[in-house]
Amino acid sequence: MAKFATAPVLVALACLLCLPIGSNSQQAAKMHRIGMLTVQLPSTFRSSPQAKAFFEGLNQLGYVEGKSVVVEIRSIEGKVERLADVAAELVSLNPDVMWVGVCGAPLNALRQATRTIPIVVATCTDDMVAAGIIVSLAHPGGNVTGQQKLTPELSVKRLELLKQVAPGVVRLAVLWDPGYSDFSADWKALRGAAQALGVTLLPFEARGPDQWEAAFAAIAAQRAEGLITMQDANIYIHPQRLADLAVRSGLPAVFPYDVNSNAGGLMSYGVNIVDMCRHSTTFIDRILKGARAGDLPVEQPTRVELQINMKTAKAIGLTIPQSLRLRADRVIE
Repeated sequence: MAKFATAPVLVALACLLCLPIGSNSQQAAKMHRIGMLTVQLPSTFRSSPQAKAFFEGLNQLGYVEGKSVVVEIRSIEGKVERLADVAAELVSLNPDVMWVGVCGAPLNALRQATRTIPIVVATCTDDMVAAGIIVSLAHPGGNVTGQQKLTPELSVKRLELLKQVAPGVVRLAVLWDPGYSDFSADWKALRGAAQALGVTLLPFEARGPDQWEAAFAAIAAQRAEGLITMQDANIYIHPQRLADLAVRSGLPAVFPYDVNSNAGGLMSYGVNIVDMCRHSTTFIDRILKGARAGDLPVEQPTRVELQINMKTAKAIGLTIPQSLRLRADRVIE
């Protein structure tokens, strides 16, 4: 005897037939929009190591540009005065989340443009709590999260490293860009360390690479005996130009980024920017999956790398202590 489906089964089948065909695939194929603010030209930025790491991070998390995510890159092309307009343009695109590589003026421009769209900052140099960007590292509040570097502590460590390779340094030049950040926490920490080490700090302002030549001329005129820099974006973006100027000055110099020593700077001590850019995509992933930026704890990198360029040490007539060479993560021969 033939068996027939019971009434409840027929009702269930009817309900299934009423579901829209492909509803699951449509949901899975949702296109997310990410807005990115950069100081570099979009073409130059895309070919940079930090951008490549960012897109690799997205791919590893299952996002494919053009298929599951659209990335809108907008650049100020090195012109700080364009920040407000470019930030407003990004906000007008109504992205699901915005990304900025650094804090300072670029992040401030995005924060002024929106208090609702989530913002992920990849490598903040400021103390985000002290600067009023977030409420706390554990619970940022607001619409900003991401990663910040241990900048005051690292600035002090660079000063200490400089004294190890050149113990006779008393007059120390500090190259910094006040248009990028006031670096108030760094200055406070540096002044305390300098006093303890018997070092006089000589601040030299340079609002971008176009002013570096004049700054180095002033550094020479003030008879500085060593050089460190603050951690602004241009120090990272233009490492070769800066390394050439530093070597020409003949001064022992310690920089914040590995790209600086790779380009010919004497030493670098700092976090790995490429790794931070790659890791920043995990914040974007969580936000796209429904998390609030204000609920995602701000993270700080745990690994700091020391690189020494022995070619440059030889060129400026400096002997690197063997103990320091053994501590280095990389020695460039």
